[in-house]
Amino acid sequence: MLVLPRAQVESLLDVDALIDALAQAMADLSAGRASVPDRVAALVPEEDGFLAAMPGYVPSSKVLMSKLMSLFPHNAGTRLPTHQGVIVAFDPHTGAPTALLDAIAITAIRTGACSALSARLLARENAAVLAILGTGVQARSHARAMCRVRPIRHIRIAGRDPAKAKQLAAELSSSMDVAVEAVSSYRDALDGADIACATTHAIEPVVRRAWLTPGVHVTSVGYNRAGRELDDATIAEALVCVESRRAALAPFPAGSTDLLIPIRDGVITADHVHAELGELVAGTKRGRSTPEQITVYKSVGVAVQDAAAVALVIAAAQQQDIGEQISL
Repeated sequence: MLVLPRAQVESLLDVDALIDALAQAMADLSAGRASVPDRVAALVPEEDGFLAAMPGYVPSSKVLMSKLMSLFPHNAGTRLPTHQGVIVAFDPHTGAPTALLDAIAITAIRTGACSALSARLLARENAAVLAILGTGVQARSHARAMCRVRPIRHIRIAGRDPAKAKQLAAELSSSMDVAVEAVSSYRDALDGADIACATTHAIEPVVRRAWLTPGVHVTSVGYNRAGRELDDATIAEALVCVESRRAALAPFPAGSTDLLIPIRDGVITADHVHAELGELVAGTKRGRSTPEQITVYKSVGVAVQDAAAVALVIAAAQQQDIGEQISL
């Protein structure tokens, strides 16, 4: 069995190749070619956390795998990440386990890359101002991935802790050829933004319709079982797209509170979800219809995203002879 720790996974996973691979994986999912059972989770109510199992088989990637991922939001601000886990890959011909990979890096990179895919499909082509809401792992992933699909010239960062926002702005400024600044509020970050990425564990919405500029594309990847990132008006007035209707609208806690709460309250119905990303890729659903339209991509994470990343990582590891081989 091949073992690949986090640093190696990060070095092996090419984001540009991943965005392209995710397009095919999402199309496979929407067309029913991929086998992705419903996610199951063991809840830890006293910590507002859970451990989820996410198996999947994607024929186009020739990957059979399962991810075990914990989400403990109270880890935010500590030495431990909020998301932790492992991925085990299996031989799709024999079922034998073939690789063990760190899931933190793959989850962070594939989540940002799939948001970038949504921007490639839905954001205006001249989108230049990016708002990043949050200061954690996903904030970094999204900032870097979005610059690969749109001509971003200016990034604004806002978070609960102004010091962390300033720290992240300085970090990104030193490694990216783009102007990056920390701002004092989510509202300031969103003012005039062409793309907005919500990457928080917020209880109260950090994206509000009154703060949004016409034509903005909003991505939301955060999760908090006690709240949501997007307010009712944003969801109600936007063209809403997801990875999988089944996953996004699954009963709590597996589905998206950003969608389940307004459905529960009668603000929208389940039919308000316009399309899956795979339908946009395949052309069976239309994306943005006007330059002024607000578009939303709400992510809950699906196993085909991990499978697409795993295929690229393992192929690169084999080509470069990286990783440790062990026997169980």
